[in-house]
Amino acid sequence: MIKVALEGAEFYAYHGFYPEEQIIGTRFLVDVQVSFTAETDIEKDNLHNTVNYEVLYAIIEEEMKHTRKVIESVAQAILNRIKTQFNFIDTAEVIIKKQNPPFSGPIKQSVITLSYHK
Repeated sequence: MIKVALEGAEFYAYHGFYPEEQIIGTRFLVDVQVSFTAETDIEKDNLHNTVNYEVLYAIIEEEMKHTRKVIESVAQAILNRIKTQFNFIDTAEVIIKKQNPPFSGPIKQSVITLSYHK
């Protein structure tokens, strides 16, 4: 089993239920991990034999630009695109951390995790 991950990809985005969140925006951290069984010999040193993490980043970056009310739907969109792009993966996990969510007291982040298992 091979795992490929990106951790702590940081974006300033405008996701949130409240209108002011969609105007002001905030920082988000995104972690993505996928796993798969290599179909061919990984020693052949070919990028097509693995999950290209540049493509993973591009997917995350594009989906973070689409403002949504709940970050679960952002995570689902990211996960759907990863499954389509890399249909050979066995598992995937998307974690989105919203920094400084708008609560009456201090809180570092809110976190959602979405997982896929073939």
